[in-house]
Amino acid sequence: MTLPTRRHRSLNLTALGAGCAQLGNLSFAMSDDEAEQTVRAAWESGIRYFDTAPHYGLGLSERRLGRALSAYPRDEYVVSTKVGRLLEPNPVAGQSDLVNGFDVPADTQRVYDFSRDGVLRSIEESLDRLGLDRIDVVYLHDPDEHWEQASTTGAATLAQLRDEGVIGGFGAGMNQTGMLADFIERADVDLLMCAGRLTLLEHASAERMLEAATRHDVAIVAAAVYNSGLLSRESVPDDATFDYAQAPAELIARARVIEAVCRRHGVSLPAAALQFALRYPQVVSVVAGFRGAEQAAQTAERMAAPIPDEFWAELEATSLITPRRTA
Repeated sequence: MTLPTRRHRSLNLTALGAGCAQLGNLSFAMSDDEAEQTVRAAWESGIRYFDTAPHYGLGLSERRLGRALSAYPRDEYVVSTKVGRLLEPNPVAGQSDLVNGFDVPADTQRVYDFSRDGVLRSIEESLDRLGLDRIDVVYLHDPDEHWEQASTTGAATLAQLRDEGVIGGFGAGMNQTGMLADFIERADVDLLMCAGRLTLLEHASAERMLEAATRHDVAIVAAAVYNSGLLSRESVPDDATFDYAQAPAELIARARVIEAVCRRHGVSLPAAALQFALRYPQVVSVVAGFRGAEQAAQTAERMAAPIPDEFWAELEATSLITPRRTA
């Protein structure tokens, strides 16, 4: 399968990217073989953009992704990773990292560090785990409580590395839009990863970020477009999750109204959720996580599924989605 690509500056990203948190045993453990099969199926489905982070399984995701991608030509794919959480030895032995969402031994612990030395060390260690000689995109990872250091020293360090050709581009990855908009306006970012706030169910808060992205020629990567589960099935269940917790009743009700519109137009709810963000010209890729070859192939099929304009028009007419601005 061939997926469309969207180019921004020196970066060329497939419209669908692979989020690799699952390769770090997010919530449940997977074997090394299953991890390799997942990446192989993503590749066979046309995906050429892979996103990871040291945070994902305390480095396990980066190691597994690097091993799997070693089978393919380096110039044919884009890898993004993140900085801001250094992995330091854990003085408490025998712990599990499930408290942070990953089923791995907590032999190391995360230490927030957006300083110049911290950013440089993080990139060097990620290169070693990935087995690569360069990283295409680097995001400042969840700097919510570290705005001052991340937006100044951290951003300046990454801008220098980009200008020197060490990395292809940089930005920030967060679960909120306000600070992402601030990054656009105050730092020389190339692209941003917006997780969970530019989705079929929740996107009103993204307006300022999108307008700033247009003014400053910054691209957006939309992640967590299923809102951690609420939009991932054809029918919305009573126990659906939103932001990794039980979804509030009012959001379940709203998702079911959207589901009914999907049925009237013969559209898959997960496919609509996956394709929604790409209606915005600022968005260059949608990143989705999957576990195993079957889910990888299914996600690519959802991205390719035809969705009639009449479906989007009904959602806009009934105020279920905000009419998009093309500029």
